[in-house]
Amino acid sequence: MSDRQSDDGAGRAASDPWGAQMDALGGFIRAQRQLAKLSLREMASMTSVSNAYLSQIERGLHQPSLKVLRSIADALNLSTEQMLAETGWVRTNGSAPRTDSSANGTSDTEECIRRDPRLSQSQREALLSVYRSFVSGGGSD
Repeated sequence: MSDRQSDDGAGRAASDPWGAQMDALGGFIRAQRQLAKLSLREMASMTSVSNAYLSQIERGLHQPSLKVLRSIADALNLSTEQMLAETGWVRTNGSAPRTDSSANGTSDTEECIRRDPRLSQSQREALLSVYRSFVSGGGSD
């Protein structure tokens, strides 16, 4: 199995930075789709992109066009820029992507989880989901 066919992409960051960014984008899209409680089929219908292609994007196997990214962002109620900033594809103000919660709705904690090479993609998604549920007030005592 090649690096590009790997399910979790956890070891790609050092040897294949482009592949690692594709994994990050795909993982973010998958996590947001799941948080929105959308199936691949439902999202395909909303975006006019086949569910097979969406699946390949989520697994980091394809680089989507800007048009496809825009339709995915629209389906997830995000801006394209917000989606790209969340995954480190765009930098704000010519510097590193912002990670404070007031800047783009994310936190340093979320960024650390996304970038930890010791975690598989499914582990990252699970941790992010739990973390977000706590900080949104769902787990307050």
